[in-house]
Amino acid sequence: MYLSIGNDMAVREKSIIGIFDMDNTSTSKRTRAFLSRAEKEGKVVPCDDLPKSFVLSVEYGMDRVHLTALSTATLEKRMK
Repeated sequence: MYLSIGNDMAVREKSIIGIFDMDNTSTSKRTRAFLSRAEKEGKVVPCDDLPKSFVLSVEYGMDRVHLTALSTATLEKRMK
């Protein structure tokens, strides 16, 4: 199964490591450093709007950070 994360993007549910809220996690120094490093390495898939959450996934040995304008609650409902 796939999870639709907005902007005509979908991620395989089996490849999802976690779904994180931007407001809660971006207050941490470690999360900011992780997102900054991922962006420098070209692993961030941006979204068109202001991101509310991000989905961390690993597929075929490549990790990706998908920014999405959908909330974590909306993404959780879509997974069920």
